[in-house]
Amino acid sequence: MPERHELKYFINRGDMMALGHKLGYLMTADAHADEKGEYFIRSLYFDDAYDTAYYDKTYGYMSRDKYRIRIYNLSDQAIFLERKRKIGDLIQKSSARISRKLCDQLIAGNPKGLSSIDNPLLNDMYREMRTRLMHPVVIVDYTRETFVYPTENVRITFDKGLKTGLFSTDLFSKDIFTVSPLDTGREILEVKYNRFLPDFISELLNDTPTERSAISKYVLCRRFEPLDI
Repeated sequence: MPERHELKYFINRGDMMALGHKLGYLMTADAHADEKGEYFIRSLYFDDAYDTAYYDKTYGYMSRDKYRIRIYNLSDQAIFLERKRKIGDLIQKSSARISRKLCDQLIAGNPKGLSSIDNPLLNDMYREMRTRLMHPVVIVDYTRETFVYPTENVRITFDKGLKTGLFSTDLFSKDIFTVSPLDTGREILEVKYNRFLPDFISELLNDTPTERSAISKYVLCRRFEPLDI
């Protein structure tokens, strides 16, 4: 998979709405969005017995991996196992569609179904679960609004209403208890692109009040869980 730039910002809800109004004239809404231009994302993140993904991010290591299972709108019709890899200032995402049966096995901590599939990502996941006891640790929920621009494959996303599913790995449940790890009115803006950001988008973002930060939804959503430090 190609390496891409990824910039992350905290933004308040009012400034986000104003920016979204402007972007609506310049960019295209995501084709998979609903009539409001949004879709719901739930991810179940995995970590190993040493919480390596958590601490690698906390300590700011420049090369690190995170594994997750991701679904949309709480449906099991499209389930993806993903690895997000940080390489210096760039990111790389690998993704493979998996069955509900395999998904349930992975959530239960059983990687056996991965061993017979000829797919590098799934093979890596199998190794991590077998040798480092990788297992599901936290659910991350949010609603995403996406704007796209074809030059340099630009994607600007507003990730709204971030919630953590406390102590649950029930990926498809509509009834798990969730809480927000962010202050009221604070949302997340992400900007992804290949080599460079077109000037008109860069200028628009520069004119918007934001706080750039090395945001990790995974780390934010584990803040309520006691960890051995």
